[in-house]
Amino acid sequence: MLNNKSVLITGGTGSFGKKFIETILARYPDVKKIIIYSRDELKQSVIKQQYPDFDYPQLRFFIGDVRDKARLTQACEGVDVIIHAAAIKQVDTAEYNPTECIRTNVDGAENVIHAALACGVNDVVALSTDKACAPINLYGATKLTSDKLFAAANNIRGSKDIRFSVVRYGNVMGSRGSVIPFFMDKKKDGVLPITHEEMTRFNISLQDGVNLVMFALGNHLGGEIFIPKIPSYKILDVAKAIAPECKQRIVGIRPGEKLHEEMLTDTDSLNTIDLGPYYAILPSVSFTYNEQDYLSHHKAKKVPFGFRYTSGTNTEWETVESLRELIKEHVDANFEV
Repeated sequence: MLNNKSVLITGGTGSFGKKFIETILARYPDVKKIIIYSRDELKQSVIKQQYPDFDYPQLRFFIGDVRDKARLTQACEGVDVIIHAAAIKQVDTAEYNPTECIRTNVDGAENVIHAALACGVNDVVALSTDKACAPINLYGATKLTSDKLFAAANNIRGSKDIRFSVVRYGNVMGSRGSVIPFFMDKKKDGVLPITHEEMTRFNISLQDGVNLVMFALGNHLGGEIFIPKIPSYKILDVAKAIAPECKQRIVGIRPGEKLHEEMLTDTDSLNTIDLGPYYAILPSVSFTYNEQDYLSHHKAKKVPFGFRYTSGTNTEWETVESLRELIKEHVDANFEV
């Protein structure tokens, strides 16, 4: 799928970008180019050390910001595939710096769309978040806006052979800023801060997130928001899995934070299809395909009317024991309770 193709990853020095690079090199040894586009020169230099030029001539490193349309368009010249992972993601940071969040997450998304259209790109997949579903914080609102921009971009492609789609998933296990490395760091203090005893979250590994993007690239018609079927965990089970000996201090829900996360609302069910391992929310306005086209293409069926997919009412759950195994597999191979 990606052999002899040029791939650009915005925000390519983040947790997702690094795993995506690793996966492409393993699965597609004849990939033409992998362009890592980000504004962090230090993180780029770290990746360069991991993949030296002599052994990995496919890799290119562009310093740039998705807010800079001219620089982004320059980087997209000759690119076949764009994976858009750049974003301001911390909920509390976005609440305190709303304009900066909008400029990156909304204006940046629009710049990616126009750069892709200008440069003859064929496939664009944007990363979203469960917080974009019925958002109550600015981060979620900007990502919902971004999702809508990418879905609607298919209506302005004209005769160009390009498809825009989105993938939406929950907390990535072990990613920067997530609860598991936070608890592992706090373990030495003997006290774990708990926001709320009833809090739940969806859980996905970095590799499963990458696999979802690969699925979207290989199967999208354009306009879909792909959502994986993944387990939930209870925040108290995470605390028990990491540090059962630690005391727990309830500190309260942070600004813009939900008790349970959602990925599909009952209203979304009107436009949602079931693909087996994934769901897909179809665009509410499409001048290219109708619902039957999507159902036939994906060999899918509609979800029941009123269906909701939330972390608190999920049917699949991680346990304390399964969380410990996952932490050893995906976060720290030397982890011991």
